[in-house]
Amino acid sequence: MPLALIREGTKAILRSIQGGRGLRGRLAAMGLVPGAEITVLRNGGGGPFVVAVKDNRICIGRGMAMKIEVE
Repeated sequence: MPLALIREGTKAILRSIQGGRGLRGRLAAMGLVPGAEITVLRNGGGGPFVVAVKDNRICIGRGMAMKIEVE
């Protein structure tokens, strides 16, 4: 299931990233790697998508969030 479809306050485990090497590298630099536990902090109708990974808060675009597969 894409990360963009997860409700606020829900925890998920990152399984894969459906993107190129550049996107995977950029997300890995922010701590978004397979096996990471992600908590969705903000998933409102518009605006940025905010998640927490470890002790970091990360804002990503909805296009990126659609390419992140979680379980």
